[in-house]
Amino acid sequence: MPSSARLPRLGINLPAYAREDPGDWGHLLACARAADLTGIDRVVVSDHVVYGGDQSDYARPELGGRVGGQQPTGPDGHWLEPLTVLSVACGATSRVRLGTTILLAALRRPVVLAKALTTLDVLSGGRVDLGVGVGWQRAEYEAAGLDFAARGQLLNETLDILQALWRDNPASFTAAGREVSDIHCMPKPVQPGGVPVWVSGTFNPRVVSRIVRYGSGWIPWGPWLDDPVPGIPLVSAALVEAGRDPAGFGFMATLTPVLDGDGQADLGATFEPVGRLVAAGMTDFRVRLPVPAELNHACDFLGAVMDRFRLLTGRGPDSDGRADS
Repeated sequence: MPSSARLPRLGINLPAYAREDPGDWGHLLACARAADLTGIDRVVVSDHVVYGGDQSDYARPELGGRVGGQQPTGPDGHWLEPLTVLSVACGATSRVRLGTTILLAALRRPVVLAKALTTLDVLSGGRVDLGVGVGWQRAEYEAAGLDFAARGQLLNETLDILQALWRDNPASFTAAGREVSDIHCMPKPVQPGGVPVWVSGTFNPRVVSRIVRYGSGWIPWGPWLDDPVPGIPLVSAALVEAGRDPAGFGFMATLTPVLDGDGQADLGATFEPVGRLVAAGMTDFRVRLPVPAELNHACDFLGAVMDRFRLLTGRGPDSDGRADS
């Protein structure tokens, strides 16, 4: 069983997108508040800024999609901007961590993104996690005036600038082929070294290079999403080869929600893999569950969720909020 300093952690997806207009988004804030009150470790949101009309590339792994995958809302689904959502959730919570899984960071101006994430980290008391990936949609990059084929390079450059601004004062970095030096950007994030970066992607040389260079954790994608366990020793070996200690590195498993005939979560079936995954070295879990919209009911539901997770992982209630980033 993991030590108290590295207890398995549970995150839930906030309902920050919808196939149809929900009318209002009060259920999102109720979910965030209930997660905060019941001991859930992290709330996470995903990202799309715009959509083209054709989402078929979502099923193409060579472009960043997933075999058999289907975009969850269609092109006119309602997607809220992740950092704005987390900023609002920050004001409604006091202890739960606030994460993206994932943010298409390369679509944002890196210097402004660094300031936005720092601000959120400072105001939340150091509760922010940044999950990043390159995405799969050409139209999204083209709408932002960016080269889809260069998206990996753009993400790496973005992460270089974020970490330089979070770490150094004054900072120096290379942007768009220009050397930038003597840049002052204060305050720094509360978390030592800056906001933890979780790298999403399948296990290939480009993603592995990004993991060992920037990552505090790995969010598996593609075939590794279904069975992430074989990736643990591979990523650990890559970290060692790069001169990094794998101790303290995070591995995130995505749990598939199992619903009963009434559309309610079957918690026993949903969390059945947790024990095996923890034994294999998984440190973090995320799951998208149908959380009730009313706060008291959401608290009852997420309280039962967290009770089951504690039981399966050997956590006690007094450990809530102490899990490291």
